[in-house]
Amino acid sequence: MSSIAQASDALTIDVHRDANCGCCKKWIAHLEANGFTVVDHVEKNMSAVKQQLGVPPRLSACHTGVINGKFVEGHVPAEQVFKLANRDDLVGISVPGMPAGSPGMEVGGKQQAYEVIGLTPAGAEHVIAEYPADR
Repeated sequence: MSSIAQASDALTIDVHRDANCGCCKKWIAHLEANGFTVVDHVEKNMSAVKQQLGVPPRLSACHTGVINGKFVEGHVPAEQVFKLANRDDLVGISVPGMPAGSPGMEVGGKQQAYEVIGLTPAGAEHVIAEYPADR
């Protein structure tokens, strides 16, 4: 078992998604493979869910998770989700859009460069992790 899975054994994340989203299910499988317990919520209006959770439109992506009261937007790697659970300086994190090669978006073996963006309570955005493109 990986260290992420061992460290996240007790963590539960709620995931809100559209019923027809295949990549959302793949992201859920990624989290479960890394030791998270996922409570899956199929939603009719994801825009309303994002608005209620305080996800800024510029950070919006496909699905929205909630862990320890903080949002996890899009295809965020499990490692970053685990770190967020222990960060008091952020209200949420996001991988905006749907970058190829991010967890749940493994299509064709290619990875685009992408960033994980953290949002502070004051609304400031910070890059908290970078994932390079395949060369």
